[in-house]
Amino acid sequence: MTNLLQFSNELADLVAAAAPSVVQVLGARRPATGVVHGPDTIITTARAIGREDGLRIRLHGSDTDGLQSDLAGWDPATGLAVLRTRTAIDIAAPQTAGDEPRTGEVVVAIARSWSNAVTASAGSVAVVGGPLRTGRRRQIARVFRINAPIHDGFAGAGLFDASGRLTGIATASAIRGFAVGIPASIAWPAAARVLENGTPHRGFIGVVVQPVAIPAPQQQGGRERALLVTGVSPSSPAERAGLMVGDLLLEFDGQSTAAAEDLLDLLTSKKVGQEVGVRLLRGGVEKTVPITVVQRARD
Repeated sequence: MTNLLQFSNELADLVAAAAPSVVQVLGARRPATGVVHGPDTIITTARAIGREDGLRIRLHGSDTDGLQSDLAGWDPATGLAVLRTRTAIDIAAPQTAGDEPRTGEVVVAIARSWSNAVTASAGSVAVVGGPLRTGRRRQIARVFRINAPIHDGFAGAGLFDASGRLTGIATASAIRGFAVGIPASIAWPAAARVLENGTPHRGFIGVVVQPVAIPAPQQQGGRERALLVTGVSPSSPAERAGLMVGDLLLEFDGQSTAAAEDLLDLLTSKKVGQEVGVRLLRGGVEKTVPITVVQRARD
């Protein structure tokens, strides 16, 4: 019993010590959580913030409306977002773990409730694995899953090991019932890249597409699927290039486009300003149309 009481007290002390570095993030319909990253920066998840304006954070013990913050950017691969507060935060960032979490080790998730109260959930690391695909050409190299009970408010929460070091950031995702965490060894460098470069820009051509099967008589070279153009934005590169609703997009810059993700992943910042060839099928006839990619106004 004495050992159990000691463990309980040490766990409560860990939560109390780490709590100031965990903040409430206001921006989505429901409050979420973030972790102090620097004197004016907070790490959370892109899904947790919900929008790019009107963002605020509430510090430990605060009963005010919170500090106004701006979205510095987000990392498409990990889904982590970085907020920059307009007022400096007099709170030190937590010490991060130097190694990845191990299966079976104790982990404590610390978040903020809707009222900004400290919320904690303890469990263990159930699985360490990866890579985890987050897009057709995006992935997180390593993730871990925990068996601690987690709810929506824990998105962006800090995951701490038994020594009180930050071992990861909780996401809003779960795999087979286990909440997914991103190791601090991946989250911190991702945040640094966002602060240095911002969110990677995407190219834009101005089409709405959906994957469809190519009619059997028109299939060539084993190609069975393409993207059906269901909308063309006015004054967009697609409209200027003559793309029409009903066109079937086969290739973009020589790369197959069988799924919408294919086109999105090909519209990288490197393509902005370039003229590329779009191979399409119109009325049963194949043709290649040149189109100039522009920068997407807002990602």
